[in-house]
Amino acid sequence: MTRALALAALSVATLLAGCVGAPEAPPRRPTRTTVDTIAPRPDERQCLANLGRSEAAFTPLPDQYYGAGCSTLGAVRLNWLRSDDSRLQLSNLGPVTCTAANTLSGWARFGVDRAARQILGSPLVRIETMGSYSCRTVAGTSRMSAHATANAIDVGGFVLADGRRINVMRDWNSDSPQIRAFLRTVRDSGCKRFGTVLSPDYNAAHHDHLHLEVGGTRSFCR
Repeated sequence: MTRALALAALSVATLLAGCVGAPEAPPRRPTRTTVDTIAPRPDERQCLANLGRSEAAFTPLPDQYYGAGCSTLGAVRLNWLRSDDSRLQLSNLGPVTCTAANTLSGWARFGVDRAARQILGSPLVRIETMGSYSCRTVAGTSRMSAHATANAIDVGGFVLADGRRINVMRDWNSDSPQIRAFLRTVRDSGCKRFGTVLSPDYNAAHHDHLHLEVGGTRSFCR
């Protein structure tokens, strides 16, 4: 009996010894994102510096890949922009590339706010967006949208200091010639800065917003 117990103890010890240093189960691969922690490239650092000089408030975000051609690389989260003399608030805006953020900053200050002052007699206080990053294709096609790489922003309206809210869907064909002129002026101003700008004049899918997109090999404005 003693010999049998000794053999059993030896077998257990051998099994336990076999577990020491044994590799753990491999970690599960991430199912949604992979984060790239590489330091920003020189052009990205310059873009962030330019955004800082515009007095925008923002937070740089880590690069993320979501699969299916979707990513947010060199992106920031904007808290607010600057006009000539005050903050410009933003609503519903998700991650945008630094390039898109810089372009939006210039458009908001020199295009939208100044047009609001000159045409409508009141400064801009907030830009109401309908989002930025979205992992999807262009409607009706298999081509990935610029939203899938955070290079596009949809703008649905503007709020002025005097309390007026100018809404793209409601006011594109407003009875007021001043409001119509304002919306077309900010659209045309966007065309000078962004690669692609789509408005209600383009198609029914854009009846309620201005699509502002950076990048591309040619400009398109409608």
